[in-house]
Amino acid sequence: MKLIVGLGNPGSAYNKTRHNIGFEVIEELANRFAMPLNQNKFNGVYSLIHRGGSKVILLKPLTYMNLSGESIRPVMEYYDIDMENVLVIYDDLDLPVGKIRLRQKGSAGGHNGIKSTIASLGTQNFNRLRVGIDRPPLGMKVPDYVLGKFRKEEMQEMQTVVQTCANACEKWLEKPFIEVMNDFNIK
Repeated sequence: MKLIVGLGNPGSAYNKTRHNIGFEVIEELANRFAMPLNQNKFNGVYSLIHRGGSKVILLKPLTYMNLSGESIRPVMEYYDIDMENVLVIYDDLDLPVGKIRLRQKGSAGGHNGIKSTIASLGTQNFNRLRVGIDRPPLGMKVPDYVLGKFRKEEMQEMQTVVQTCANACEKWLEKPFIEVMNDFNIK
């Protein structure tokens, strides 16, 4: 069984914000698999799908970003999911808009959702898909930037990025993560 988690904040005020790109990828996957996120448990909404002979959970934690790990860990424990079968998708200020990076481990890099995930899981060794949102303009505070919406000129690129991220997730359901990294990190 595999678990794909998209980080974000619940509520319509946060829809389409930079910090919610993880939610957008999960919603795209749910649409592709024709499986709505219709289960509400573990401080999140999720769906359990059957894909390629195995089970996959798509999860959106509803704990708000800073407590994401409090949703992820209970799902892993309940469904007995191994660490190597978890993929967390989130926004990254250190990558330019439209760039993605897949990694098998790493620090939180200042991302509060990842800090919470590391604290809850007790390790930095889990698969992640980082989605670039770039740094805020000079003089703008980081919280205002990440909770803001993408600029009009960024919207088309971000729609393409969501598709690319969903493609990477689907590929991971068929191939080892290291192969997916090799395929998608070069783009």
